[in-house]
Amino acid sequence: MDVAATDAAAEDGLETDLEPDPYDEAEAVAAAGVGTGAASVVAAGLGVVSLSGAWTGRVAAERETLLGQIETSSGGGSAAQQISEIYGDAWHSTALVNGVFALLALLVGVFVLVRPSFGTPSLRPQAGWVRSVAVAGISLGVLGVLIAVGMYLDLFVALPTAPAAG
Repeated sequence: MDVAATDAAAEDGLETDLEPDPYDEAEAVAAAGVGTGAASVVAAGLGVVSLSGAWTGRVAAERETLLGQIETSSGGGSAAQQISEIYGDAWHSTALVNGVFALLALLVGVFVLVRPSFGTPSLRPQAGWVRSVAVAGISLGVLGVLIAVGMYLDLFVALPTAPAAG
């Protein structure tokens, strides 16, 4: 640009600085870090929910209990069938819901740790706390999956047995 064009642009209020603004790059890096930071916190939260139980798991368990009561009251099934329908199905549905939360925690945590390799080359490495919280979410997710599988397969507590008719 010549001097006259520069002066005219300055009078019009246009910025003529050809150097990139360092704040623009910093804002882009910070914006990219916000998403991964939030996702790592979500992963840890999902892991905690998978271990402590979710409201949806309780609703699913109560639904299974109600269905079991309806099925056994109309058919008058054996005691073993009543235990399985009323208690066992509710226990297994709770395990399934908690397992889904654990699996989500695991997937989101892994995504956060793998994310920088999929981004643009200009992205800087994640902050240490983001990686730490993501690893915590993965750890809680793995633990939650193991507990959910153990619950579903009745490895920790077996279903009660009905007394033998005698």
